[in-house]
Amino acid sequence: MENEHITEAIQLYKEKLFEFEQFLPSVLAFFEKHRLLNKKPFPIIHSIKSRFKDPDHLEAKLYRKLEKGKQINKGNLFEEITDFIGVRVLHLYQEQFVEINNAIQEKISNGDWLLVESPKALTWDPESIKFYDQLGIATELRDTFYTSIHYLVKPNNPNAVVCCEIQIRTLFEEIWGEIDHTINYPCETKSIACKEQLRVLSKLVSTGTRLADSIFRSHTEFLEKKIESTI
Repeated sequence: MENEHITEAIQLYKEKLFEFEQFLPSVLAFFEKHRLLNKKPFPIIHSIKSRFKDPDHLEAKLYRKLEKGKQINKGNLFEEITDFIGVRVLHLYQEQFVEINNAIQEKISNGDWLLVESPKALTWDPESIKFYDQLGIATELRDTFYTSIHYLVKPNNPNAVVCCEIQIRTLFEEIWGEIDHTINYPCETKSIACKEQLRVLSKLVSTGTRLADSIFRSHTEFLEKKIESTI
């Protein structure tokens, strides 16, 4: 049965869509053109993905929330839903995140973007907490084994309703995320075997990320020693 509040909320989103269509390219350009993050021959950013929230997908999401007792209407739509547009930045290993975070924080400090909420590192791995604590980023342990760093930014205009969810993750984490999304979205799998396999995969992904960090540290140390030996 059609819900009048949801219908009005979807219509409002369609009316505001042009604002999102204007903001997304500017966020993409920041990551695509940033000199440090794209420095050759080995850029920090490996690849970038982006998306708009399809109105039909939004409608389905609002009905799922309604089934759980949460009514969203045109009055609270932009407070309750914040992922109308999203940008996902992928990199090879964890230590590269430091430079990506510095670039984002500089963008905010310069007044180009406003933070809608504080950055958050979503993780299941307690060992990652220390790494993010050193960067001043709050962590949230997820028993779903989802791993990603989220920023929610908007144009430097307090009245703007448009905002963009920026996700930062390694390629290893992206593999797990894509498999999990395929299996568990929009409806969570009931297969116990799939859940167990996803849990194992998450641990393999974490190991892979740590191993990648170790490989690049070893490579850097080797090059530094090689230079020292020639002096």
